[in-house]
Amino acid sequence: MAENEQKAAAAPASEIKAEVARIRAGQGDGILSVEERPDLGMYWINVRPRSIVAVAKILRDDKSLDYKLLCDLTCVDRPETAQRFNVVYNFYSVTRNKRIFLRVRVAEGEAVPTVSGVYPSADWAEREVFDLFGVLFEGHPDLRRIVLPDEWEGYPLRKDYPTVGRRPVLLFNDVKDVF
Repeated sequence: MAENEQKAAAAPASEIKAEVARIRAGQGDGILSVEERPDLGMYWINVRPRSIVAVAKILRDDKSLDYKLLCDLTCVDRPETAQRFNVVYNFYSVTRNKRIFLRVRVAEGEAVPTVSGVYPSADWAEREVFDLFGVLFEGHPDLRRIVLPDEWEGYPLRKDYPTVGRRPVLLFNDVKDVF
């Protein structure tokens, strides 16, 4: 590998270390671990549930980080683990053209503090994760079903959700009930 290619490959890893250091300076005990895939340009920071709001504020407000955009918020179900839900936050810095992922692991019934006060775009995404996985978001201003009918039982994106059997499906809610 040429010397320039080695420097380019090393640059992202040092950048994530600097970003993690900035977050630790503001919320030291909030970070549990960091997973890196510099070859793909992807970094995951595993955060304690109670620290997610503080870390999100640091990402948004720190001028050297400048993650002003929450692109997506989703969930992964891993029923074989004690903390079965991985809530994943996808942040993007437009000015720096950088992406970073925060991951919060929670057990069934455990609530994650809402980040909708920091990133308003999280409002609907948190409702969707609640609706399809059953993850609770503590402090959310309007945590109710968004995709499925109100009387729907269960959470269809959980890996233990039954895939056989018939149940009546209401294909729409009244529009005024959604807003």
